[in-house]
Amino acid sequence: MTDTINTHDNDPSAEPAAQAGTTEAGAEAAARVAQLEAEVASLKDQMLRTLAETENVRRRAEREREDTAKYAVAKFAKELLAVADNLRRAVEAVGEDVRAENQAVGNLLTGVEATERQLIAAFDRAGIAKVEALGTPADPNFHQIMMEIENTGKPAGTVVQVLQAGYTIHGRLLREAIVGVAKGDVGGHVNTSA
Repeated sequence: MTDTINTHDNDPSAEPAAQAGTTEAGAEAAARVAQLEAEVASLKDQMLRTLAETENVRRRAEREREDTAKYAVAKFAKELLAVADNLRRAVEAVGEDVRAENQAVGNLLTGVEATERQLIAAFDRAGIAKVEALGTPADPNFHQIMMEIENTGKPAGTVVQVLQAGYTIHGRLLREAIVGVAKGDVGGHVNTSA
């Protein structure tokens, strides 16, 4: 048997061709790796954006659920405000002298006051609060001004009479207070024509 000599292994001209093939394969692999890394980065970015959007939707839904729980009773509470107003009017309609003279009237008013206290306690538990308007500057967000009253000795725009109490529910306006405010004196106006 004769030994065959592989002339290809010893051929110096074959080495550059093999190296060129290896270099081409390496370049293709590097390009493919770069392409895959870009794709991974793009998918990672999409995933992070989707997670952020999902978290935002969850927070928004939670906030809406909380608002619904807080303000679901608003319509019902607004209707009960008329009851609170009428209970207060009933107590204020009877003078102290009549109450002291007539025991039946006094007992009736004691019951009305107890009912009013229970209603106010229920309002407190539901987050419903009376707007304290008397003596404060008129605020169009909380007060509906029905009239101006002269010679009050108060600065212009100060609430000097409350015709109907206003209420908030968890800080949000439920019903405006209907008020009368102090009218400014003619001398009290600021001259802006300078």
